[in-house]
Amino acid sequence: MGSVTINRRLFLWAVTSALAGFLFGFDTVVISGAEQRIQSLWHLSAGMHGIAIGSALYGTVLGSLLGSWPTDRYGRRATLMAIGVLYLGGAVWSALAPDVYSFAAARIIGGLGIGVSTIVAPLYIAEISPPTRRGLLAGMFQFNIVFGILLAYLSNALLAGAGPDAWRWMLAVAAIPSLIYIVCCFALPESPRWLIGVKNDLPEGLRVLRLISPLSTTSEVEAQAAEIKLSSANNATRRKASSKASTKVSSKAPSLFGILYIKELRRPVSLAFLIAFFNQLSGINAILYFAPRIFELTGLGVESALLQSVGIGLTNLIFTFVGLRLIDKLGRRTLLYIGSYGYIASLSLVAWGFFSGHYGIVPIGIFAFIAAHAIGQGAVIWVYIAEIFSNYYRASGQALGSFTHWIFAALLTTFFPKIVTAFAPGYVFSFFALMMALQWVWVKTRVIETKGVPLEEIQERLMGTV
Repeated sequence: MGSVTINRRLFLWAVTSALAGFLFGFDTVVISGAEQRIQSLWHLSAGMHGIAIGSALYGTVLGSLLGSWPTDRYGRRATLMAIGVLYLGGAVWSALAPDVYSFAAARIIGGLGIGVSTIVAPLYIAEISPPTRRGLLAGMFQFNIVFGILLAYLSNALLAGAGPDAWRWMLAVAAIPSLIYIVCCFALPESPRWLIGVKNDLPEGLRVLRLISPLSTTSEVEAQAAEIKLSSANNATRRKASSKASTKVSSKAPSLFGILYIKELRRPVSLAFLIAFFNQLSGINAILYFAPRIFELTGLGVESALLQSVGIGLTNLIFTFVGLRLIDKLGRRTLLYIGSYGYIASLSLVAWGFFSGHYGIVPIGIFAFIAAHAIGQGAVIWVYIAEIFSNYYRASGQALGSFTHWIFAALLTTFFPKIVTAFAPGYVFSFFALMMALQWVWVKTRVIETKGVPLEEIQERLMGTV
């Protein structure tokens, strides 16, 4: 996109869309300070407690399942704005919920926003970013997630002494950034790749491309627009050619599950599925959701456990920043390697601490785990999934990765309270360490590097390969 310098306008657009990640992080983790009070208030069994706390994740599964449709049908900008409305409604309703069923319904609404955000926000940023800065800009979505996580932990700690209804205030606070985000979205332009490749609005697409790359010449902008249009046309043609009933094939991109049956997408589909699968099988969401409970298993009091959780948020933020500084220098694959080594070492340390009774080592291992995640999977996942599919299939591919991420997150969060009751924590963390050893093998044998490569070139490297 012409000059590799990030102009101020482009940076602000990326930051604004990445604020969806802030709401994602805040909404996801704020429940950690309220979950034990909710269980005692409504006298919930372990099973019902897991369902209530995991209800937001069921919403994310639904949002990730359906989110590619509005993203392609109505555009990236309109979908980003709708996310803010879902967050706002979920925050207010959950804070006022009179019973567990109303609470679960409210959390599902907020979860819908999370699920859709993991499709459209990284996708939008990737589509407006120059190749050499795409990792940094798209990675700001993850940075905002962990920033939201940190503020959620901090907010919980500050509000913990606000009385028996403190948990309601913890949840209600999310309404403030939701309103700010909705207002900011009005300043966003539409993605030029959606305008040109999906809506077929070349004049408006050219206008946005000029705003993104003001130093590029007219011929350079027109050449890029032509490449985007050709890429989308080629994919539509390929899809029709591969169909036995080509005359009945819609010009619209296939659904999330539809791309599973397209032979030339086997490689990007497997990459999107496995990066999301391993992300959750590290145990990251279980640790973020139940951090205070895990720390209490080591003998820490409730207030100390909450403060340790704030430390998790701070560690996550610091090392996410490190990951974003490295992602366009070392590359996505290298960061996944680094993260895998860190996962294996830290999770093994936590397991040993629980097995041996050296509980003082457990918080150290958890903090090391968070650092490894932030530099590795955390910094890479949403950037990578947004890169490996072509313009034509990107929304559906992003939905696949998001759906995989959230279905496993929902299952893990729902069953984690039962798992740590049925099995010693050492066995649970040993399982997570084993899964990260398998991730290392996958990174070594199957993951390709996308650093600095134009989106249209990445698709040519992956499509048609097995």
